[in-house]
Amino acid sequence: MRHPAGLPPHLADVNRSLVMGIVNVTPDSFSDGGLFLDPDRALAHGLELIRLGADLIDVGGESTRPGAHEVPADVEIDRVLPVVRALAEGGVAVSIDTRRAKVAQAAVEAGAIMVNDVSGGTADPTMLALLADLAIPVVLMHNRGGGASRDDLAVYDDVVRDVVHELRGTMQRAEDAGINPARIVIDPGLGFAKLPTHNWALLSPAGLAQLASLGRPLLIGASRKRFLATDSDGRPRDDDSPQQRVERCLEVTASALEAGVWGVRVHDAAQHAGVVRALMGPVRERSTIGQH
Repeated sequence: MRHPAGLPPHLADVNRSLVMGIVNVTPDSFSDGGLFLDPDRALAHGLELIRLGADLIDVGGESTRPGAHEVPADVEIDRVLPVVRALAEGGVAVSIDTRRAKVAQAAVEAGAIMVNDVSGGTADPTMLALLADLAIPVVLMHNRGGGASRDDLAVYDDVVRDVVHELRGTMQRAEDAGINPARIVIDPGLGFAKLPTHNWALLSPAGLAQLASLGRPLLIGASRKRFLATDSDGRPRDDDSPQQRVERCLEVTASALEAGVWGVRVHDAAQHAGVVRALMGPVRERSTIGQH
């Protein structure tokens, strides 16, 4: 398994795809908004995700759901910092999900080992330079701007070809800013300026193969997203329910693992770790927490 440079040894030595658990420290995230706004509950949830098989935890303090409002950086910091610090002190590998350099800096100082920027480094003009200075792994996502509701930007000649082309540009801007390309993970940005048919095209074997041609580790974030309620032609399914979406996401994870993706970003760690175990071998045991 090809990992980005700079991961802690206990993750870098894992010869399989990783499971990234999600902890949203927000009042308005689309699937769990408000459930983990309290730092103690967020910490307990993060530790539970690790116990259930997650390898690292992605902590976010700003929702990107359709219609979500932007929050000030200081509010975002106040939300995420206690959780990041407590998880890191407990030996958990933490990724900070943020578009802001100020938040990324504070989170890394508190112990985060990765930055996950859903804007691909475009939301904050100082982000890429900071990431170059921090010299840690970074996830850069394909995003044409705004939040996940920007269907007006979902216009492509060929979605897979266009996303690959635009991600090449993102990677080049990152490298021009001084980021070591070996530290970059890419994310196709499922649900961001993409219609359901676009998401399914990116997740097809041919789509995943073209994304892999970029030569960087690939992170897939399909968990609980709206397009899971549709078929590959974009038509609503008759049997949509929260459990059905989990089942479809598990199918996405299985396909992604078979395509050799670096990681899957998920809410339901136990189920996805089970798929990893079935297809790729043992997941990380709880006893390895603290091996930094």
